Amino acid sequence: MRREVPVIICFLAGAFFIGNYFSPKLQPVAQVVNQWAIICIAFAYVLGVANIFRINYQVITRKGKDWIYKVVLIVGLILMIYLGIFRGVKEGTAFNWVFMNAIYPMQATMFALLAFYIASAAFRAFRIRSWEAALLGITAVLVMIGRVPLGEAVWKEFPPFTEWIMNVPQLAAKRAIMIGAALGAISTGLKVLIGLEKTYMGGE
Repeated sequence: MRREVPVIICFLAGAFFIGNYFSPKLQPVAQVVNQWAIICIAFAYVLGVANIFRINYQVITRKGKDWIYKVVLIVGLILMIYLGIFRGVKEGTAFNWVFMNAIYPMQATMFALLAFYIASAAFRAFRIRSWEAALLGITAVLVMIGRVPLGEAVWKEFPPFTEWIMNVPQLAAKRAIMIGAALGAISTGLKVLIGLEKTYMGGE
């Protein structure tokens, strides 16, 4: 029963929400169930915060690797929770000031560093080993050149040409990938509903 009951609950919940899209009579009940789900998610956030405290507290007490950063994490977490609950999150509050002057710049820094990792990964990916890789590399170079002023200086039609690449062949391939991903998600969802996929219960 430890495996059968979760499968039954998953099937009933999935069938209910699928039926909600086809029967307006189920919509009021679905709204109530969605509110229950939001409440469960709120409790999950509380458990997540408690788990962060527990794990990092153990590292701090043992003075494990990078324990000083764990202290910064805990202090920042407590500070933001306090400011958000007792001082508000609107514009002009201390919470908003910390977010805009500390967290937001750090996020921008992380994304700026990420650009270098993407560039290095692109360089390794564009090593020409086949005609498909050659086509990908040439197209990427053309798009990058067309996105900077140098491309327009070399050829005035470079920016419109790169826009055509992005809006026609690239978009067609992107939509094909999205359709494939959607079909894969539907098939996986059906496997979960009928009990063929049980990895969400910790199995293999």
